[in-house]
Amino acid sequence: MLRIAALLSLLFLLFLTGLGPIIWGDDALAIDTAALAQGASAAHPMGTDGLGRDVLARIMVASRLTVGLALLTTAIAVAGGLVLGGLPAVLGPRAGRLINGFVGLVVAFPGLLIALVLAVVFGSGGTAAALAIGVASIPSFARLTQTLAASVAGRDFIAAARVLGVGRVRMLYRHILPNIAEPLVVQATLGAGGALLAFAALSFLGLGVQSPGYDWGVLLNEGLNRVYINPAAALGPGLAVVLAGLAFNVMGEYAAQAFGGRSRVIRTRGRSSRPAPGPALRVRDLTVRYGDAVPVKGVSFEVVPGERVGIVGESGSGKSLTALAVSGLVEPPGQVSGDIEAAETAMVFQDPMTSLNPALRIATQLAEVATTHEGMSRRAARSLAVTRLTDVHIAQAARVVRQYPHELSGGMRQRAMIAMGLMGTPRLIIADEPTTALDVTVQKQILDLLREVSTTTGAAIVLVSHDLAVVGQLCSRVLVMYAGVIVEDLPVSRLTAEPDAGDGPAHPYTRALLAAVPDLTADRSRPLATIPGRMPSPLDVTGGCPFAPRCPRADSRCHAETPAFDGAVACWHPHTTEHVLKEESR
Repeated sequence: MLRIAALLSLLFLLFLTGLGPIIWGDDALAIDTAALAQGASAAHPMGTDGLGRDVLARIMVASRLTVGLALLTTAIAVAGGLVLGGLPAVLGPRAGRLINGFVGLVVAFPGLLIALVLAVVFGSGGTAAALAIGVASIPSFARLTQTLAASVAGRDFIAAARVLGVGRVRMLYRHILPNIAEPLVVQATLGAGGALLAFAALSFLGLGVQSPGYDWGVLLNEGLNRVYINPAAALGPGLAVVLAGLAFNVMGEYAAQAFGGRSRVIRTRGRSSRPAPGPALRVRDLTVRYGDAVPVKGVSFEVVPGERVGIVGESGSGKSLTALAVSGLVEPPGQVSGDIEAAETAMVFQDPMTSLNPALRIATQLAEVATTHEGMSRRAARSLAVTRLTDVHIAQAARVVRQYPHELSGGMRQRAMIAMGLMGTPRLIIADEPTTALDVTVQKQILDLLREVSTTTGAAIVLVSHDLAVVGQLCSRVLVMYAGVIVEDLPVSRLTAEPDAGDGPAHPYTRALLAAVPDLTADRSRPLATIPGRMPSPLDVTGGCPFAPRCPRADSRCHAETPAFDGAVACWHPHTTEHVLKEESR
């Protein structure tokens, strides 16, 4: 409905500004001395002015100038706000503090008061009034730009751009502004309605459009002088201001919905929301790129329905970014390429408190999934939310749905996140570190719940974790990632097998990960096992095996040639049964 209302609002404005002067232009100029200052009649629905000109025709013709000057005002506010709000990121901390202080000081004054002062300074006239209102609106738009820019300034991709030597100006227009563009577009759309009202107010006061020109504010002033004789002459331009303002606001609300992600569907090339029967997930040559940095390099794998697959690796190995790319959640400036075919997907994030909106009740957040994707009514979606909370073993679900996220424990919030995923009956559940920061008892409960969900619904699960023990409890298969590539694909039985028996992992990195996990039998007098060195940077384009600098089995070939992943392991010298037997015979 909101989309239809926004479309109708846009058509309304286009009709007024485009066809209004063409259709009613002659009538607005025609002087009828026999009908001076008359009231509403069949010939003149809103009466005539002091020269006998049709008021309705003048309202329709004035729409182009009124809306055009409002858009000019908005453009001035947006352009000035972007410059003033972005300067702190370009000029450095000292100048940035001065600008922030100046913006904060100016924002404290009412914008209309500043506009009135500037209108007197700039002089009368439509262009001067547009400039006055636009300049007066700059500080509020600049403050929004500063706040949004600060929210992304600490993100990893900004730090990566600094490491690459990106200059401040390019950092602003290439990395910061594109990532805050959506709320700025929404604010600009909503601000156009406010600018329309402010401009009409200045013209009404005689500080805007001057005779012989006229806009809705001028017509409102003329009609108000005869409001007791002909009320329609005053109500007409006032109604036009209200309807045009509402049209801008409706388009702003739709922009908030579309850009804010409530109705946006993110698709990757080859992505299908309802694929043909087959794997729950098929990934081919998945690559994620941030400029020259490539943290995920050509990953390929499949997950069949009902299968539980774990993705493990050190921090920075690309496992979480792979999950985000599969879910279509990689934000700009990240670029995703490759083929992804995924069934209906649910995502369970690491920290539910950052995923659940603290200002909304649990019922509202769960029901939104069903109303948006399943077309359910609010009542039916709320009833389903209670059912899904019961399915994930939350006691007194009817009471819990009325609570806010902060009223729930960590384990209950994670269960609520899983219940949210089940609102859409997914065939694939991607869980990114779902048990982090939970105690051992709750951790086991969440893993048991995921296993139960997979068993009862047939949904496949992709579990992203750095904890090999967690993966071993839930999954039947493990993908080991290192430096953005899959280096081994093995069943959990081999992951937990005795390495020296020849049935353990084949890749040296997988074995090194296992060796770094302490157990109850570890000698506490000795330091914990670690993997020497560090993972290569995503900017590293040198050839050879990425694990070679840290691998005790590496030779010259490992440093010169990159081993291809054959579906099981990517290594020139893997640990195999034949190798173990050979070592024992020596």
